Amino acid sequence: MKAHLLLASLLFPTIAIAAPEKVFNGTGLEGWKVQGADYWTVAEGVLKGESDDKKQNSVLWSEKSFKDFTVELDFKFSGDVDSGIFLRHENEQIQIGTSRSLKRDLTASPYIGSKRGYPQEAAGVKELLKADDWNHMKIVAKGKTYTVSLNGEQVIEYVSDTAKESGPIGLQIHPGVKMKIEFKNLTVDSL
Repeated sequence: MKAHLLLASLLFPTIAIAAPEKVFNGTGLEGWKVQGADYWTVAEGVLKGESDDKKQNSVLWSEKSFKDFTVELDFKFSGDVDSGIFLRHENEQIQIGTSRSLKRDLTASPYIGSKRGYPQEAAGVKELLKADDWNHMKIVAKGKTYTVSLNGEQVIEYVSDTAKESGPIGLQIHPGVKMKIEFKNLTVDSL
């Protein structure tokens, strides 16, 4: 057995695999910029977006752009929330919470600009989404294809004909709703 391991290590040298990039350091907003209202704070390793009575729009954009990537994060919300993860620009998003236009939860579904809206709905989200608790989302953006998993289960694969080649990642607070959403363990792995 030891001889097989030795032979394998000689024939196939170790390939260094980079760990996913922690794009949120848990202590501050370094590497991010706010567009809109200043609703973002950090405490005890958690990034919190909380709007006020003005209910303004706010997006927290990564300063870095990404081409093909996997973004993973934990999120938690309670009550009415309309948030999401922008992928490479403001017209391509994976929804978190209630759609303002459709008045129902469309978590993990793609929102593709105002003309397309929600072209496809994620499956099984109602059973997987944990209310008032941490949920894990994984989004693989490879070319024009978005594959989304919620709490370890793939819920959608969508091909967008309007996907950009590269761009930043954004976290949204939708205008018109007083809400709070929290994120932690946010990483990006370039493919």
